Parts: sequence; structure tokens; C-alpha cells
Amino acid sequence: MATGRSSRRPTRLWTNDSPYELDQVNAAATPGVAPARELTVRLLDGAGELAAGMSGWTWGAAAGIAMTWVRAEARGAGLGARLLAEFEPEARSRGCTHIFVTSFTFQAPAFYERHGYREIFRWEGVPTDDAADVHLRKDL
Repeated sequence: MATGRSSRRPTRLWTNDSPYELDQVNAAATPGVAPARELTVRLLDGAGELAAGMSGWTWGAAAGIAMTWVRAEARGAGLGARLLAEFEPEARSRGCTHIFVTSFTFQAPAFYERHGYREIFRWEGVPTDDAADVHLRKDL
């Protein structure tokens, strides 16, 4: 049972079994649905170095993009579009019917909107007063 104690010192949140226990709860709540799976796309440059990447997950009918990164000098060269062009069909092949992503206003919400994602929620004042956390969805 939780004690309600808190500490300002960094502590380890999880035990080794915590993610497994969460998986069990999720499986019990979603019978017949395969467990969540990682979905990662990596694009390499001519030298074999990572130029761009997208990581996320699929679970049931939903997919989520957790992180998108394009090397600074490669931005604007279409790598983000290539990432989506590989991520989305793979999510669809796993039975997903929609994808979620979040992006701060100073990051790339307009990029996702150009690729068919629509804003479904905006959390103003995150992480600063003049910014927002934009939540987007695309139906596949």
C-alpha cells in the first residue's frame, strides 16, 4: 500500500516487475487484443549514419508516434515525409485504423497537418506560457 511519502531527491520509480504488471492489467482490460508493439523507422544517410527516425507503438486499433527526429542539416529534405510514409502503412498492416501524435507549437504540428493529421486537442501553457502541446490524429 502506498504511504504517501514524497521526496525531492531523484528516486527509481519502477521495480523490475512494474511494466510487466501494467501489461497484465492492459491485457485483462482488452481481451483478444494483441499486446502493444514498438514501431520504429530509421533512415540512414549515404555513410550509414542515422539521418532521421520515428519511434512509437501500435496497440489494437491505435498507433502512436512518440518521437520524431531529423538531423538538423537534413531538415527540409523530405525525410519527415519518408518517415511517415513507412510508419503509417506498417501501422495499418498491424490493424491500426488511426494514429495519434503530440507536438509542441514550437516543434512540428504544421508538418503533421500537411500530412493529413488534424488537431483534436491543444493544451495551452505547456511547457511555457507562450506555447502549447498540440494533440493530433489521422485516420488511416
